[in-house]
Amino acid sequence: MLARPAVRALVERVGRAPAKAAVRAAIAEARARLRAGSAQGSGDAQGPVTDAAVLALAEKDARPRLRRVINATGVVLHTNLGRAPLHPEALRAVAEVAQGYSSLELDLETGKRGQRSANVEPLLCELFAAEAAHVVNNCAGATLLALAAVAGGGTAIVSRGELVEIGGGFRIPEILAQSGVRLKEVGTTNRTRLSDYVLGLAEVRAAGSQPLVVLRVHRSNFALVGFTEEPTVAELATLRVPLLHDLGSGALDATLGDTTAGQSLQEGADLVLISSDKLMGGPQGGIILGTRELVERCRRHPLARALRADKMLLAALEATLRVYRAGRSGEIPALAAIHASPELLHQRATKLALELQQRGVRCTVVACEGQVGGGTLPLRRLPGAGITIEGSPARLLAALRAGDPAVLAIVREGKVTLDVRCVTDLGELARAISRAGDAAGLEGATLVDDGREV
Repeated sequence: MLARPAVRALVERVGRAPAKAAVRAAIAEARARLRAGSAQGSGDAQGPVTDAAVLALAEKDARPRLRRVINATGVVLHTNLGRAPLHPEALRAVAEVAQGYSSLELDLETGKRGQRSANVEPLLCELFAAEAAHVVNNCAGATLLALAAVAGGGTAIVSRGELVEIGGGFRIPEILAQSGVRLKEVGTTNRTRLSDYVLGLAEVRAAGSQPLVVLRVHRSNFALVGFTEEPTVAELATLRVPLLHDLGSGALDATLGDTTAGQSLQEGADLVLISSDKLMGGPQGGIILGTRELVERCRRHPLARALRADKMLLAALEATLRVYRAGRSGEIPALAAIHASPELLHQRATKLALELQQRGVRCTVVACEGQVGGGTLPLRRLPGAGITIEGSPARLLAALRAGDPAVLAIVREGKVTLDVRCVTDLGELARAISRAGDAAGLEGATLVDDGREV
């Protein structure tokens, strides 16, 4: 096989190892067809393993595994798709520091070694009205570090209604255990009063456990409604033990409907732990905000090095924070998608459908309901618009995912639906749908808008 002219040319172009892997994959596919009783390809002059098959497999193997995806699901902070897309200024900042050396751990004024969070700490303290700040690689890491530094070997008081499981099967009790902190549950699933915390603290003190903290946990991707009760952050702050608030979402915009870290600090939280992506709309990272004493304890803890942020995260975060500081938060892609009006989205869906009609794809403009996603604002729904496409959902979804760029859509009422909320380039999406339609064997071209022919 390696002696064939086409394969020899492939070796020269991509290297022997990738070409050899493509040949082996093509042979394996041919064996599988023959064992299944299929004679497909056996009549070719080259036999069951063709040059075309080898070249196609080599092209597929050359594609990056981590690829760009067009998000047509209507979920803005889609965890499987990398959550928040970055602002253009954040992208430029990442490219700037990634292509060479940077002042990552160097104080350029003094010429002495510095600490990584110093590059963004002033901005974080200004925007969140915090005494000090430290950045790690994600919010779960921030929680782990804060617990280990402030309450390692001690006990954390947590409401039963806040013992949540976040994405990937990670549970708050497990994070507590890994930080070396024991868990003391108080209250019930739906109702926990301040008196429950007082009783829990008294029981732990009587057992001689020190140090003590109270941990308030954001419920992430679900909400308790109905017959519920819980104390405010201000009420918990009266207990006179360190209060850690695992807030998660990292919102700077209070109009989104989620508590901000600044509000929590103002009400008396000693440390607030947030994500720098999600509702902040920056890169994935974790931020510890709070009193100088406790933040310094986190910064000096051995886990801080294991969880430290890299230069690209910090560059993107600084650029994102500067967009907020300049009063241009509406430019943050995730926030723009969340705030997009149904009228605007209907216009975009109609424009997409018209372009698809010209390409011979049968589709319908429909109303859609998106979500914020990312474990934030679980009760909020985002009315919008998109299109549905006739044809086999399984075949079309597979063809969309196999494209370049890949497209992720959803199935609604047996039809493939593409929500335009998170789509920035309608022309690119139309071309991707057209190619996928050809691969999936779609036929016909009729455009309708909510049942009315256009």
